[in-house]
Amino acid sequence: MQAWVRLKAGLQRPRTLAAINSRLYDSRMKRVGIIACLLLGLTFFGAAGLRWIEGADWTTCLFMAVITLTTVGFEDPIGLSPTGQWFVMIYLVTGLGVFTYSAAQLGQWVVSMEMRSLGRRRMQKRIDSLSGHYIVCGQGRMGLIICEQLAVRNKPFVVIDRDDERLLANCEENNWLSVVGDATDDVVLEKAGIKRASALTTALPSDADNVYVVLSARLLNPDLQIVARANDEKATIKMERAGASRIVSPFNSGAVKMARFMLNPGIENFLEIAGNRHDGVEIADFVVAKGGPYTGKKLMETDLRSRGVMVIGICRQNGEQLIPPDGTATLEQGDCVYAFGEADAINTIIVESAEREAAASELL
Repeated sequence: MQAWVRLKAGLQRPRTLAAINSRLYDSRMKRVGIIACLLLGLTFFGAAGLRWIEGADWTTCLFMAVITLTTVGFEDPIGLSPTGQWFVMIYLVTGLGVFTYSAAQLGQWVVSMEMRSLGRRRMQKRIDSLSGHYIVCGQGRMGLIICEQLAVRNKPFVVIDRDDERLLANCEENNWLSVVGDATDDVVLEKAGIKRASALTTALPSDADNVYVVLSARLLNPDLQIVARANDEKATIKMERAGASRIVSPFNSGAVKMARFMLNPGIENFLEIAGNRHDGVEIADFVVAKGGPYTGKKLMETDLRSRGVMVIGICRQNGEQLIPPDGTATLEQGDCVYAFGEADAINTIIVESAEREAAASELL
């Protein structure tokens, strides 16, 4: 643990939460700046035109341009000539449209900022109420698929991404919880409830970022299940040392799957069906909880088969694996049971197991 702390302290991360918020603020203020420059430019154009046509002083021309543009027009300080009157009419028709559009855009910006701020506060309250949820770092193509899989299975999760517009497009439309910021920042991870989360996956495009997320997450929650994406073999080793529970390489996994499709197309079709929640069946695992209904029972004595669930493997805490398990195998506390069957039944068992585990932890 101390080595991880030293390693993390030695890594320089220029992208802090303040930097992310600063860039978002700058992008929004740029839009306001463009509108302000448009209004100022329009005002100066009117003042310059009146000075050129009427020859009045700059102050009087500027005053005339402002009262014309804002449609106040309570007096004519210049005493316009016919040419000046034509200029003012054209200026008023064109300028009024630009002025109205700019004012509407400014109003819309202010209202949208207030509404977004209110929405973020409400969302943070929902995130703070979560426990045992999942965290997805990065919402690129891979992260989006992960979110869709969690949503299909009705699992609570929080998305972290630096792109505010991307989160707005994907998360608000699907009512997903999200946090805007850099996933490598401890503050952002804590806002996502990492200390109460059960698992985290990091699917950022950079291996360096994924290593840093794994390191930060492991320090903040030593018991967290961490699944990381790695593009390079060297990064895989670093992620293992940083504390990743599982490491997935898109290229290696894709190549292995393509080879299986060639060698065993029937089996792969079966696995595709099992992995698709919409087909009503699923492969999953659950832990035998202390004091649970299956603790200390032989496999043949449980009601798993009658509930539409078939046990295909048992992994003991000491590392012993029973694949396939015999009907006389006894389920012990802490055993990891791999099951295949009806998705609803499996999810019910998983929820029951998690509740038993949580109740046992509270008693301790």
